[in-house]
Amino acid sequence: MLAWLGAPASAVFAASAIAVVPLAAEMGAATEALAVRTGPAAGGLLNATFGNAAELIVAIVALRAGFVDLVKASLAGSILGNLLLILGLVLVAGGARRPTLTFNRTAAGTSGAMLLLAVAALVIPALFALTHPAARPEEGLHLSAGVAVLLGLTYLASLVFSLVTHRQLFHGETGGVHGPAAPYGPRVALGILAVATALVALESELLVGATETLVRELGLSELFLGLVVIPLVGNAAEHATAVVVARRGHTDLALHIALGSSTQVALFVAPALVGIGWLLGHPMNLAFTGFEVVSLGFASLIVTVIALDGESHWFEGAQLLALYALIALAVWFI
Repeated sequence: MLAWLGAPASAVFAASAIAVVPLAAEMGAATEALAVRTGPAAGGLLNATFGNAAELIVAIVALRAGFVDLVKASLAGSILGNLLLILGLVLVAGGARRPTLTFNRTAAGTSGAMLLLAVAALVIPALFALTHPAARPEEGLHLSAGVAVLLGLTYLASLVFSLVTHRQLFHGETGGVHGPAAPYGPRVALGILAVATALVALESELLVGATETLVRELGLSELFLGLVVIPLVGNAAEHATAVVVARRGHTDLALHIALGSSTQVALFVAPALVGIGWLLGHPMNLAFTGFEVVSLGFASLIVTVIALDGESHWFEGAQLLALYALIALAVWFI
């Protein structure tokens, strides 16, 4: 409505961003309702496909509009947001009632190792660009395509590992904490998913359409919008769920949400966007900026160290939040 009335770009951007949040929540609820009825293997695939659907749709619309740097920044920002912001909030919320938080160190260590692998794979194209500045752009694109294929295969292997061969490592505390079954059946869930997806696509068009004007009028960089603002919009519903779960004492599930979503972005969303970019005629490489690479490396290392001992407390969460604030502050001035 605001876009049709010719409202300022900042108002259109803000309204579109706010509208995406409840739609993302509905998509998540519908996906959970379908996953409960399809079993763990199919449910895992559904969550892999639609777990970050709202964020993926926003990225696809931005990629189609030619905002390649914005899309890459949003990928890095989503990983950082899940690792530092969500996990930091989880530890603070859970540690507010208990002096020590304990969780499955085996599952957390496995997720942390997979995350380090994913981040290392995303860093390789940037290292190639840094060490071979004279390389042709096509070489960087082909390298990124190869990295995307390998990441996708790794994600499929991780699904087999976590859902089939070693599912007992990942389904200790998480079972039975989701509450009652969804109040609607599979057909209603599919309808909700379809409608919410269409509405998210519409809001994404308005959001991305206002981006160029917003950058020009307010002086905000695409890096700040992609690294901080857009991931907050796409993950807001997930943030709230993780904090509520942590407050109820389900630390394993809360960590699974934070670490699992980060890994999903690196191993599923990023490769998918590389392939979609080729189809849309806007091929995207995975060569992130030096600032993004260093931030991702620090975040993944710190989170892995925290997860390895199987316990934590609220102050470690506060440290993660402080690091996220430092990164956001630095991006504001870039």
